[in-house]
Amino acid sequence: MAAEPPYRRIVAEIRSRILTGELRPGERMPSIRQIAQRWGVAIATATRVMATLRDEGLVEAKVGSGTVVSGRQPRVSAPKRTLNRGHLLRTAIAIADVEGLDAVSMRRLAAELGSGPMSLYRHVATKDELVIQMVDEVFGEPELPDPGPDGWRAKLELIARLQWELSRRHLWLARAISFTRPLLVPNMMAHTEWTLRALDGLGLPMETRIREALTLHGLVITVALTVAEEAEAEQETGVTLDRWWLAQRARADELLHSGRFPQLAAIPRETVSDLDGLFEYGLTCHLDGFAARI
Repeated sequence: MAAEPPYRRIVAEIRSRILTGELRPGERMPSIRQIAQRWGVAIATATRVMATLRDEGLVEAKVGSGTVVSGRQPRVSAPKRTLNRGHLLRTAIAIADVEGLDAVSMRRLAAELGSGPMSLYRHVATKDELVIQMVDEVFGEPELPDPGPDGWRAKLELIARLQWELSRRHLWLARAISFTRPLLVPNMMAHTEWTLRALDGLGLPMETRIREALTLHGLVITVALTVAEEAEAEQETGVTLDRWWLAQRARADELLHSGRFPQLAAIPRETVSDLDGLFEYGLTCHLDGFAARI
């Protein structure tokens, strides 16, 4: 059987201390950083611990005191404000940014927004539709310059780096995008339209231009998926990449010092884990190749 995720064990321990009265109502909770240090887990794992305790109604944010243990009585909800699409999407994106896309549900959103789940369905019919609208909202964050920098290469570098920044800011984004079943949402389509316009005047057929736009976007998404997978592994296991490498050191030294892999042995470890560097290298090589093709 798979080991229980570290965040669940920490939640269970803190929950027990609250329910037995060891931690009393109004008492200040350890900060996320303190939880990470005390239990030896990543910040992302400690953040998930706090979010779970909040969802269970065991802790709450109190102005001037930070996060404290809730009273035994049900919490009194703040006066409800009118629910609108923008507020709904921003809340869903905030949850996904911290805990991943799987943590986003109508029930969770309703709890965060202080409204009934059924009220959400006036804005989105299903979770799939919600995710589509979240993607559209995120792609609308950067303002695409008009006309942008001079030259097709500077324009493609700009759009690729904008999308890379979005993928780094919203790690769930790469998993929500499909090339075979593209999302027909205005803000994402605007990025593709902008990229196609960047290739105007080169005498390229539209078939080549759209393939270039998709290939460039694919380069961003491919590396972004690796970033997302590493963040997910850190959150689920509580083991940072540095700690993982420490655990693998003996096996790595055995293989690399055997003499069978002299080229691999010469590679600095930080080069392998530098995903920003990998993205920039891939972008440069791709655009060099596209320039030669033109």
